[in-house]
Amino acid sequence: MADSKTLEISELFYSIQGESTFSGFPCVFIRLSGCNLHCSYCDSRYAMEEQGRTVQVDDILASVASSPGVLVEITGGEPLLQPNVNALIERLLAIGRTVLIETNGSLDIADIPIEATVIMDIKCPGSGSSSLFPDNIPTIRKRASLRPGSTEVKFVLSSLQDYEWARDMVLVNGFPAFAPVLFSPVKDLFPIKDLADAILRDRLPVRLQLQLHSIIWPETLRGV
Repeated sequence: MADSKTLEISELFYSIQGESTFSGFPCVFIRLSGCNLHCSYCDSRYAMEEQGRTVQVDDILASVASSPGVLVEITGGEPLLQPNVNALIERLLAIGRTVLIETNGSLDIADIPIEATVIMDIKCPGSGSSSLFPDNIPTIRKRASLRPGSTEVKFVLSSLQDYEWARDMVLVNGFPAFAPVLFSPVKDLFPIKDLADAILRDRLPVRLQLQLHSIIWPETLRGV
């Protein structure tokens, strides 16, 4: 029976996963349209500013099927704004796909299926969009107890001040005990060496993460 549920899609493409602990693997990306934040360094602003196309879940799955056996990431924009996103996740899981979903942390993640890996991007002050749904931190702990590694926590840092804010957030909440933590510098704003030096100085148990896709295809802004 056909699934008539739909989502608003910005783009759907096959590339190399550039972030998270899955970095380097081939991946199908489903970029959903719309976002509730306006981050100063956003590299996918078009997903918010441009009208997406309405696509049925069945048609999304048919497109994903052209790249068998690889990761699938649902991203945005902010995918949790769309009410049918969990239906898509469940269908992808049912056909045996490893599913990642990237969210900005401002919306409740409690209903995301535990079999999917949540990449939660906690916004630092430099983003201009700091907003964290308060129950998401206990939800991460709960998810970790059900499936270790089911949530990863990411901080995008545009300055040393952002680093210090994120460092304190990590230490106060004890994230490394129950979730991988990723620190990613904003290109051209926060030098990689400065971030590396700060992590080493503070002996912080986090992963320094670079956007692999932006290194491979530095001039390509979409579809990577």
